[in-house]
Amino acid sequence: MKTLIFLLQKEFKQIFRNKTLLRMIIALPVIQLVILPLAADYEIKNINISVIDHDRSGYSRQLVNKIGSSGYFVMVNYSHDFRDGMAQIESDAADVVLEIPQNFERDLIRENKQEVFLAINAINGTKASVGGGYLSRVISDFNQEIRQDWSNGARSKNEQIEVTSINRFNPQLNYQFFMVPGILAILVTMIGAYMCALNIVKEKEVGTIEQINVTPIRKHHFILGKLIPFWVIGIFVFSLGLFIVARGVYGIIPLGSVVLLYAYLSLYLVAILGVGLLVSTYSQTQQQAMSLAFFLMMIFILMSGLFTPIESMPPWARLIAQFNPVTHFIQVMRMIVMKGSALKDIIFQTLAMVAFAIFFNVWALLNYKKTS
Repeated sequence: MKTLIFLLQKEFKQIFRNKTLLRMIIALPVIQLVILPLAADYEIKNINISVIDHDRSGYSRQLVNKIGSSGYFVMVNYSHDFRDGMAQIESDAADVVLEIPQNFERDLIRENKQEVFLAINAINGTKASVGGGYLSRVISDFNQEIRQDWSNGARSKNEQIEVTSINRFNPQLNYQFFMVPGILAILVTMIGAYMCALNIVKEKEVGTIEQINVTPIRKHHFILGKLIPFWVIGIFVFSLGLFIVARGVYGIIPLGSVVLLYAYLSLYLVAILGVGLLVSTYSQTQQQAMSLAFFLMMIFILMSGLFTPIESMPPWARLIAQFNPVTHFIQVMRMIVMKGSALKDIIFQTLAMVAFAIFFNVWALLNYKKTS
């Protein structure tokens, strides 16, 4: 224990002596957690729409007004020439073109049906599908409204069952409530993996690690001495993000046990710091460590389910995602913070994280050589 205490004293002095590193560890994650959830918002608004109205009737104007008042669309063009709308799409000025045909109101009343034409700019597939879905929903609502007017409030034979939905875990559909826990998990991951790897490799470059290697310090003492300081820093950064940014800025209060959340965080940090230690054993320079850590972090982040639901991935990608520690941490973060899940609900993720922690740290311990 004395050997480990001396090593910890050395590491903490070395960290606090580097003022730039200290600011990066504390200030940058807080700033990123404030800004990133505002940008990482999948709720698509301000969809530019060009309306080609060949009818210019009361019903066509009513439909156009309903689209404009929905809050999702911005009218960039209103004309009677379809070529104007296509020119707007080709110049990226419009995302959607709605063409209302001639005799729209007359045929709708006489024949009880009518068709409109939608042309959607599908370069951005997500925006195209969501924008088309919004517009179809607005047109459907407009159709129901005019049919209710025709029936003067009487029940129609073709009246459908109305469905009322209640959002259970995120009643206001606030996308920040979904993104903040995931982004906080990513920031803790970056701090743990990057800083731990660079700290050891810097000693290789300076040459101080050779002085440690010639001492009777055992390998597990050295590994623990490098792991524990960044484990403490990771918990500190997580606390800043959870209690200052998440609660103070976004009003997010965990529904589940905070003790359980910190217990899982402690286990996760052991696993992800093991990744950083493993990277450092294969790197001789900080440039090599940064490149290797960046490669691993890109895979961890993009296949974690933070931006793309794992369920929508191909089967082979879903399988790989299960071997990603970040995947399980983000799942547990969202389950505890948003759903109030208990320990029995995260048994699988806990066992998986124990396996990751043992695997990466044992690998790093075996790969670390005191002799060259």
